[in-house]
Amino acid sequence: MIFDSWLDMPVWGIFGSVAGLFALTAILIHWLCFGKACRTRAANFSGVVAPFFGSVAVLFALLTGFLANDVWERNRQATRTVMAEEGGLLTLYAVSVATVSDMKDIRATAQRYAELLISDEWPRMRDQDYSAKAGQTLLELLSKVADPKITADAGPAAQGALLDVVLKLRSARDDRLALSGDRTDRTKWAAVVILALITQIAIAVVHLERPRAQIAALSIFSVAVVVALGFVAMRERPFDGPLQLSPAPLQEVLQVYTGVLAP
Repeated sequence: MIFDSWLDMPVWGIFGSVAGLFALTAILIHWLCFGKACRTRAANFSGVVAPFFGSVAVLFALLTGFLANDVWERNRQATRTVMAEEGGLLTLYAVSVATVSDMKDIRATAQRYAELLISDEWPRMRDQDYSAKAGQTLLELLSKVADPKITADAGPAAQGALLDVVLKLRSARDDRLALSGDRTDRTKWAAVVILALITQIAIAVVHLERPRAQIAALSIFSVAVVVALGFVAMRERPFDGPLQLSPAPLQEVLQVYTGVLAP
């Protein structure tokens, strides 16, 4: 869809495309109001009072606010899921080291899982995809932690703690992939853009007697729309947008597993 291609653009492309769209529509609207071919017909609509523009602008502002809140909340959720995965892997390392029994195999599997998240799954999320290898490794980690031998060697408390950590890791991964593949806000973006265009028309209608005032009003509103929608669009996609989240927390975890950093 158009919005998918737009949100995949770099920052300059997002702002440039929005600026181009609303500049063209503002020029077209002004020409329809004061061009020689349309001036007579447009004059018939003179007399619309200013409060009419305010009612349309309020609808646009409210919907833009709802959209921005959803985008920011999605980013907060994405950050929490990555931090949850980091905390889970660190907890798994600490618990496995603290137990009396040898759990090198479990730590090796967890390390391989972290490596796959960084090298395989993270790049795939840019295309709303996931790593089958990472999923298989996580399942392998769960089966190793659920092995009854761990209860005999380390005790039921240690195994229960490990199982709880791995299940939370799986839940955090599911949440992250769900956020990465979320495309439910296309209709909201369409509604916001359409309302912005209608607001431009409303501004033009209440300034049919004064061409310079109409140009000023359209210019100011269009700049405001470009700034608002551009900054919101930059944060729309936390894992594959122009300002996507970094896998740095998982890279730090991997350094702990390899012994580069102390846990």
